[in-house]
Amino acid sequence: MKHRTVGTSGLRVSRLGLGTGEWGRGVDGDDAAAQITAFVEAGGTLVDTSDTYGDGRAVRVLAEILDDVVPRADLVLSVDSGVSPADAAGHWTVDCSRRALLAGLDRTLRDLGTDHLDLWSVGAWDTRTPLDEIAATLETAVSSGRVRYAGVRGYRGWQLATLASRVSVVAAQAEYSLLARGTEDDLIPAAAWHGVGVLAVSALGGGVLTGKYRDGVPADARGADPVRSAGIAPFLGEDGSKVVEAVLTAADGLGTSPLAVALAWARDRPGVASTVVGTRDIGQLTGVLAAEDVDLPSAIAAALDDVSSPWR
Repeated sequence: MKHRTVGTSGLRVSRLGLGTGEWGRGVDGDDAAAQITAFVEAGGTLVDTSDTYGDGRAVRVLAEILDDVVPRADLVLSVDSGVSPADAAGHWTVDCSRRALLAGLDRTLRDLGTDHLDLWSVGAWDTRTPLDEIAATLETAVSSGRVRYAGVRGYRGWQLATLASRVSVVAAQAEYSLLARGTEDDLIPAAAWHGVGVLAVSALGGGVLTGKYRDGVPADARGADPVRSAGIAPFLGEDGSKVVEAVLTAADGLGTSPLAVALAWARDRPGVASTVVGTRDIGQLTGVLAAEDVDLPSAIAAALDDVSSPWR
């Protein structure tokens, strides 16, 4: 697997990252161990987790794997703080105060059984906490050695630019796919200006771009979950269907999967350092890893750009 630097920093990551959003919920310890083993054997390094994944269980599953299954030193661990797990109604609580961020960092280090995080990100924009306080907190975390690099998640372009003018930020994690291209007019230009690399998540549009919703909503899919379906509902209309059909056509012409086409498109967009994908089983991961060998011809990439333009 190829590796890239994150923005203009010295941090290097695999251009495909392993997400743990399903760990502790639909993925148990044995499945997670199999996934991370296959990922590392394929040359992957970037592993993304959060206290919010699996209501906090994802971090604990990952902790059981570190060193026992894969050496901690072989991984680039990316974690955030400042957002608490969603309640039963799907509502999040954001608190990026110095107290909450550092408490979250220390808790994560303790839970993972490691003395540092390779990338630690502010989990969301917090209107109640002064930005200078957040910047100072990131500096404290890095200077203490508990964090190697600092980043943000879910920021808009102006928000990233404002924080990056106060403290070194190397990565911005954001949703980015053929069905979610708003970052191109906002976050990505700001990231490029400040030397920040983009970590693209949800590159498959919640699975919509694989074609799994083409003939309806599968009973075991995210779209069948009353809470989680909200994230993909906007993609299931006529404009989304046009993009999905274009991806399927491209995949057929290239002799590959729609998943590989959608991932390759996001992976190779300007400014993207890595594309983080979460999988529920080793079979799904195998398909994701196969995308590493897919390079989209310029004509196909341009056609996908054109059909997905309404999603900018």
